[in-house]
Amino acid sequence: MRLLAVGLLLGAWLDAQIPGISIVHATIVDGTGAAPFVGTVVIRGERIAIVEKGIAVPADTFVIDGRGYTLTPGFFDLHTHLPYSAVGGLSGDWGKVLKAYLMCGVTSVVDFGTYPETFEPMRRLLREGVVVGPRLNLAARITTPGGHGAEGGRGDFFSLEVTTPAEARAAARKWLAYRPDAIKVFTDGWRYGTGPDMTSMEEETLAAIVKEAHAQGVEVLTHTVSLAKAKIAARAGVDVIAHGIGDAPADGELIGLLRKHGTTYAPTLAVYEWKRGPTAPLLNELLEPAAWKIADARRTDSEASPARQRRWSHLMGNVRLLREAGARFGVGTDAGVTGTYHGWSTLREMELLVSGGLTPLEALTAATGNSAKALDVDSEHGTIAVGKLADLLLIEGVPHENIRDVERVRRIWLGGQEIDRARMKEAIAHSEMTPIPARRAQALIDDMESERTSVDTLRVNATDADHDHSKMMFGRVLRFEDNHAISIQARMAEKTRPFALLWFPLSKGGVEPVDASGFRGVEFEARGEGEYRLVMQRRGVRGFRHPDARFPATYKWTTIQVTFPAPMTDLQSLGFEIARKAGEWAWLELDNLRFY
Repeated sequence: MRLLAVGLLLGAWLDAQIPGISIVHATIVDGTGAAPFVGTVVIRGERIAIVEKGIAVPADTFVIDGRGYTLTPGFFDLHTHLPYSAVGGLSGDWGKVLKAYLMCGVTSVVDFGTYPETFEPMRRLLREGVVVGPRLNLAARITTPGGHGAEGGRGDFFSLEVTTPAEARAAARKWLAYRPDAIKVFTDGWRYGTGPDMTSMEEETLAAIVKEAHAQGVEVLTHTVSLAKAKIAARAGVDVIAHGIGDAPADGELIGLLRKHGTTYAPTLAVYEWKRGPTAPLLNELLEPAAWKIADARRTDSEASPARQRRWSHLMGNVRLLREAGARFGVGTDAGVTGTYHGWSTLREMELLVSGGLTPLEALTAATGNSAKALDVDSEHGTIAVGKLADLLLIEGVPHENIRDVERVRRIWLGGQEIDRARMKEAIAHSEMTPIPARRAQALIDDMESERTSVDTLRVNATDADHDHSKMMFGRVLRFEDNHAISIQARMAEKTRPFALLWFPLSKGGVEPVDASGFRGVEFEARGEGEYRLVMQRRGVRGFRHPDARFPATYKWTTIQVTFPAPMTDLQSLGFEIARKAGEWAWLELDNLRFY
């Protein structure tokens, strides 16, 4: 697997480079599961140069006395959703989210919350130091029609939908062209006994994805929550079963499959734990003030439902059963889901694994060496060994004996450079979003003459959420000779306020804002039947709609202009929304979208 170059702001964020660092007298937990020992670790450049029992200090190094501390590899989180805030009502700031992980000593994360058009800009912003964060592994998503992962209303390019092995191979190849670090497959439609089940993936289809991915050195992680589907995932050769088995006790057949195929089990207990509200003091440093206020207001004294209690009993029981059978555990959290806080939930996952039956040392190993192996990056990460990248933590206390000490991370090195935690905390608490320079807008956005827009972005559809969402198709049609338009057709769902929406991102994936302050507004040609809405998505402003953005269209092509109410310096995407009564059919054609 490829390793993403870590983007860091040198100077303000990190200590200046020095010839070497010697960490002495610390108890070393090396990530292999071996017994801890007191010794010396020397960092030179970005890598570990010396690991010795006892105290030996090279003369040309800066010495850090680790007495009373434990030195571990940086932690991994195999299951996150970076764009989600974990607190409803806020726009996710992925720059602050990444800082929260570093604050907690999480130096490597796998993200399931984006889609492949975002990979290039996210990687570049990290590499160039515009955004500071841990090592980032970005996953492309595949599901089944009507399966989990397809119900969010985010469009068919967010999660490719497949039924057969042939479709699976085509989808995997499409995603692999984007060079994902992993592929996430939603294989299991069980809804925890609280609602109708969704569709699930057949073993042959999943195996086809695994074969294509592994041929390119890309790991496959699944959403798997039931015993029967876990057996399918293991037989298909997936690398990580993400989510725990919550419907039944693990049996001998599953245990044998996990061991035979070397599948890592990452039960994401942190997302399933019944949450009454934020209580950990560390969250004060990780949540921006607005998020903390919302989360605190949502405290509850209610008990978990009987269905949730049954699932929790199975989840925890299976931790013990699989641990006793010698299964390999990894750490993932599903962070970003409501109440599952970025960074802190990774630490909480280790605590819950211990509650389920792992020893503290085993939980630390799950979060370090085991998770690195699951991602096939263990040649560079996950353990403290000569030649490995120096992603290291100094933790006050003895987390290998008292797992609660993982919440006492005091010093963090990423690639041999120490993270300034105070500056990280200050940035998280800042009222403004993480600054990302705006790209300069060009006049022509899309003349509809290519499969991509004129600004080299991919058009993306969206609808209302849930499986009973509106149905939408769009594509290029011939308007007249050598000239194309975009045609949108939609059938409204049987629900309150159904809609269909076509996005024109102004930068790849809408990751970087665009400064359109040099223009007066938006102009386009339209043909349709009824009233429509132009949606202007701005960075950090959820659901922004121009007050005068409604426009009518008839069967005749008409040029329409929408004037900005103020200079637009932070636009991400322009969207065209069709909203009709439940069950109605509607259409719209567009051409020559531009700023004027």
